[in-house]
Amino acid sequence: MAGKKKPLVVITRKLPDPVETRMRELFDARLNVEDRPMTQPELVAAVKEADVLVPTVTDQIDAALIAQAGDNLKLIANFGNGVDKIDVTAAAKRGITVTNTPNVLTEDTADMTMALMLAVPRRLAEGANVLTGDKKWAGWSPTWMLGRRIWGKRLGIVGMGRIGTAVARRAKAFGLSIHYHNRHRVLPAVEDELEATYWESLDQMLARMDIISVNCPSTPATFHLLSARRLALLQPTAYVVNTARGDIIDEEALVKLIQDGKIAGAGLDVYEHEPALNGKLLKLAAKNKVVLLPHMGSATLEGRIDMGEKVIINIRAFVDGHRPPDRVLPLRT
Repeated sequence: MAGKKKPLVVITRKLPDPVETRMRELFDARLNVEDRPMTQPELVAAVKEADVLVPTVTDQIDAALIAQAGDNLKLIANFGNGVDKIDVTAAAKRGITVTNTPNVLTEDTADMTMALMLAVPRRLAEGANVLTGDKKWAGWSPTWMLGRRIWGKRLGIVGMGRIGTAVARRAKAFGLSIHYHNRHRVLPAVEDELEATYWESLDQMLARMDIISVNCPSTPATFHLLSARRLALLQPTAYVVNTARGDIIDEEALVKLIQDGKIAGAGLDVYEHEPALNGKLLKLAAKNKVVLLPHMGSATLEGRIDMGEKVIINIRAFVDGHRPPDRVLPLRT
């Protein structure tokens, strides 16, 4: 690739204009002007001819697709932090490097997590709908639209990485008591700052919390980490918030427990089979038992531009013969 004037970079979705413009300046960039997900035949055609593929979280870059890649494809520069839709091992076997865009969406995702943490107990979506619905608002009443106070409640964070820590900082300012479960205990200085309690046992933590926030990555080890058995440990007054990945929670089990009144509610920005939505979740939303958002936790213009800049840096480093700063290696088994 070093001898080529400009590498052919195929981008699977529309990106912010400043990012696309810069890519056009630097590379032979093929844009997705229509901003619709590529079909499987279109993805096959892309990997057959591209030097660099820039997919997003909507694209399934599995072993079968990678097996059809042309000899020119040497880099998959993912526009996103998660690589759960990319078979990194299959790519490595074909000599294809994979990169991602870490550490740019921390604050945006933490903001949305905090927003859902407020929206569900305080019935914000339900209240907003009162003013835009068919019925006329009758005015204030002492016992109407009563929610639950979050000040003084216990927050259990599942996954205390960058996003989980950012969520904890926000939640502490709102008067929540911080608890967390993580593969490894965080530094003592961070625990002291947040006055955080570490739980080695996820089961024990879940049984004692008022709000659960899911902030861990999606990996084979975290699939249905919040299983039916674990969700059943929650108190009937507890709320679940998920801005990470949908398959970390057993969605059917979550729905059943909310339907049965064994969990108070949930705020979800991600879903197990998105973009397909569980019809039972939609019915719960209509009954104001859950708040549902369309995977917009990281959706800020600033965040998307930062992601694009990381993609560009990774591509330029690779084309120049250097190791990309955000290379993703296969998981060890």
